[in-house]
Amino acid sequence: MKQGIHPDYQPVVFMDTSTGHQFLSASTRKSNESVEWEDGNTYPLIKVEITSDSHPFFTGKQKILDAGGQVERFKKKYNL
Repeated sequence: MKQGIHPDYQPVVFMDTSTGHQFLSASTRKSNESVEWEDGNTYPLIKVEITSDSHPFFTGKQKILDAGGQVERFKKKYNL
């Protein structure tokens, strides 16, 4: 790898702002905030709006739309 052209890849803590869930990962993003993690080390804190902890698909709260009406209108429109 060429030296000096790649950003720093470091461990960071991501926090879901809607649920407060935190997880440790790695990223090239920088942050002015930091948090002490379970292992006693301090890591940069990056706040995100949605993660798998709050996304409707992963929580099972996803609403399924009734597409039956749309299909019937399509068939009626094109005489199928």
